[in-house]
Amino acid sequence: MNTQQILVDIIILFAGIFMALMATYYILRNDIQRFFNLKTIELNKESRAQILPLRLQAHERLIIFVDRINPANLLVRLHQQGIAIATLQAGILNEIRAEYQHNITQQLYIDSVTWGVVRKLKDDTIAMINNAVPGLPADANGIELSKAILQHMAGIDENPYDLTIEMIKKDIYKLF
Repeated sequence: MNTQQILVDIIILFAGIFMALMATYYILRNDIQRFFNLKTIELNKESRAQILPLRLQAHERLIIFVDRINPANLLVRLHQQGIAIATLQAGILNEIRAEYQHNITQQLYIDSVTWGVVRKLKDDTIAMINNAVPGLPADANGIELSKAILQHMAGIDENPYDLTIEMIKKDIYKLF
């Protein structure tokens, strides 16, 4: 045999192997794709099963956060007999900011719209506290600040804290 004949035989052999592999691929292509799709679905189910408890815990923590920054609860928790207005205001603002910082990572597991509402509620609560102070007399004490804040809350038709909690609950129901 000569070299030319050997090269032709090798080329024919490789062409045959290539065609056999291509035919096998086209025959098994759907099975291969189905296999990888099933693996992806299994991974998604596993990751969902692992992340669901984290998401539920995040929702729970945000409900607690909203309840804790509700002025009715804040004032009961922070008010002391004879407390100065500036001291009460600073305590309320520090409490709100500390609670928010403690729960800031929960936004990873919460719908972005819901997180935006929670953040806006926090900002509105801070603004409400700060806006109540200038309307009081200079010699006012913590009780008068508490009264002013609670009167403002009583004048609101729908309690924003309850509405936010309901929104968080609806966000939870979307998980199931």
